[in-house]
Amino acid sequence: MAEEKSGITGTKDLSGEKTILSVKNLVKRFPIKNGVFGSSSASVHAVEDVSFELRKKETLAIVGESGCGKSTTGKCVLRLIEPTSGSVELDGKDFTALKGQQLKQARQKMKLIFQDPYSSLNPRMTVMDIIGEPIDIAGTYKTRAERNARIEEVMQEVGLDLEFKYRYPHEFSGGQRQRIGIARAIVLEPEIVVCDEPVSALDVSVQAKVINLLEDLQQNHGLSYIFISHDLSVVRHIADTVMVMYLGHQMEFASKNDLFAHPLHPYTQALLDVIPRIRHERIQQKRILQGDVPSPANPPSGCVFHTRCTKTMRVCSEKAPNRLEVEPGHFCACHLYDTSLTDEERTPQIAHVLKAASKAVREAHLEEKFEK
Repeated sequence: MAEEKSGITGTKDLSGEKTILSVKNLVKRFPIKNGVFGSSSASVHAVEDVSFELRKKETLAIVGESGCGKSTTGKCVLRLIEPTSGSVELDGKDFTALKGQQLKQARQKMKLIFQDPYSSLNPRMTVMDIIGEPIDIAGTYKTRAERNARIEEVMQEVGLDLEFKYRYPHEFSGGQRQRIGIARAIVLEPEIVVCDEPVSALDVSVQAKVINLLEDLQQNHGLSYIFISHDLSVVRHIADTVMVMYLGHQMEFASKNDLFAHPLHPYTQALLDVIPRIRHERIQQKRILQGDVPSPANPPSGCVFHTRCTKTMRVCSEKAPNRLEVEPGHFCACHLYDTSLTDEERTPQIAHVLKAASKAVREAHLEEKFEK
């Protein structure tokens, strides 16, 4: 009953499903060059040591503010961007080591739905050709008739009228264009679909229809989703597990119900506080994030969130936290839950600053007295 009152829908039973994707210690850094022909003097830390697993029929949501590394993580998994280090295992095989024809075949198992349903579609191609392009590249159907039959089957499945198959993208609404993008993604029957903000560019009324379509396709085909979003209301509806990212780092990882009911990381708590709520569920004292997100080219030392955290301790600026399993299946990268810390390390940052300031004042007085 508590879950119904909070608006959190139940998650699927995935206990018997196998792991089809395993991402370990994924890192992506973009070099910053000095001029056109200059050497790299620094790097943008886009993704830092991200690890997770995805099971069959599971929806893993990756959430966080703009620029936190959500989309880069998804593109590294697909190898649209080559990771700097780390590994991606697909069905037990090292996807990051594949090349040539092996890579081409493996990519048929993972597809991407883009955020913008217009710019991701070729304006000079008809719907038939857009959806059929993955088939043409993969060469999975021998005859034109088989190819066209598969395209028509997928069009009907995503709710597109067959009489529109020779029309162009500009003749469709935003929701219809996103259905075209979804049809293109599933036409080769992949195992995994990375959904990069698939409904953020759509009207709210259309968003619900697209989300329901994705859920129907998952149920009918056993699809697994990596659902990238900054809209926690949508994530609350569609996700099974949730990974929270900040400045390229993995802050928290848990089942949807655990994360929304008992968020552990101060950053996650602040994100959840800003979700719109009905009157009787409103939070009286919201935790509001102060300050700007630091530059990923020059991230803070220690915990990258300590410059905006209200619970900062002395240790937070000195060393990065380990990813701890605080509760069964609930992981959090925060010093608050590290039982090995000393009392000195747990000193609140403000107390540490005041102590240092007091010491500086005393030393200044001693110097002044000595000079006299």
